[in-house]
Amino acid sequence: MVNAITGQKLSVVSDVKGTTTDPVKKAMELLPLGPVVIIDTPGLDDEGELGLLRVQKAQEILEQTDIAVLVVDARKGLCDADRELLKQLESRALPHIVAYNKADLLHERDQAMYVSAKTGEGIEALKERLGEFAKLCKKESVLIRDLLQPNDLVILVTPIDASAPKGRLILPQQMVLREVLDAHACAMVCQDTELEKMLDNVRKPRLVITDSQVFAKVSAIVPKDTMLTSFSILMARYKGQLETLIRGAKALEGLKDADRVLISEGCTHHRQCNDIGTVKLPKWIEKFSKAKPEFSFTSGNEFPQELSEFALVVHCGGCMLNEKAMQHRIATAVRSGVPIVNYGIAIAHMNGILERSLQPFM
Repeated sequence: MVNAITGQKLSVVSDVKGTTTDPVKKAMELLPLGPVVIIDTPGLDDEGELGLLRVQKAQEILEQTDIAVLVVDARKGLCDADRELLKQLESRALPHIVAYNKADLLHERDQAMYVSAKTGEGIEALKERLGEFAKLCKKESVLIRDLLQPNDLVILVTPIDASAPKGRLILPQQMVLREVLDAHACAMVCQDTELEKMLDNVRKPRLVITDSQVFAKVSAIVPKDTMLTSFSILMARYKGQLETLIRGAKALEGLKDADRVLISEGCTHHRQCNDIGTVKLPKWIEKFSKAKPEFSFTSGNEFPQELSEFALVVHCGGCMLNEKAMQHRIATAVRSGVPIVNYGIAIAHMNGILERSLQPFM
């Protein structure tokens, strides 16, 4: 997902009629904002059972939106639902633009932003207006660049198993690799099965970064005087509120039988037979806590707005969610009084290596 690279997400809130309740997403480059994801939501004034679902989906998108564009039929003007949405945008201090579509059908205009999806009129002007929000939305976040000096050696441990995507690295691995290069440091990549031999044949690395699933194995291989962390922990730092997620790890120790644990992922990948979220983590949590919690699972945009029934939320690294969406999920847990931890921090804690994995940030 392109928006995970910059934390930018552009939401186009419009009155789209149809039979689906799901927003339509499109990734693009919009300078000077950079990579964005445009989300065209269902209508906001629909009626009936399906209409209510569509309105709910549109409202949920606000939780992950950095800039909103309210598209209005220029012939009809603002309706009550539009005015209510504008109040929400203002109360959230969310940058927004009202774009009046179907300008080609008008004979008179005022000073508003007019566009025509049919003729293309006003589209470039709208893009320019959106670009003006760059300074408001741009937040410089780093994964690892600030921890490195030129020519430092970083080893990335990236297991290739049945759950690995075909022919490519997952997004956090790509992002870390790019930041190593941006820091003018050197990166070497291997699987956990080749790590020991690699360490015997290269100079001492500044840092080893591993996939969390092999945290324990890698920790046993990497010398104690070499810093070690995981891609997931770096993502927690990148998305913010690392300390909140670290505190959430303590809840793993107090789990009891029948406690409800929510395991949530931001993406919707096809789950393999040994999936980390639905298979490995529940087993590891049961073994560590010596309890039999009840596990619930969500993925993609699915995330409860009320979490008080859960004893703990265990979330993925959030690489497919922008910073605002991840911050909202963490805030929802905090507001509900429920501890939240991410995969990497939880796995490190359960293996007794959390303190070591946080050393690079101390």
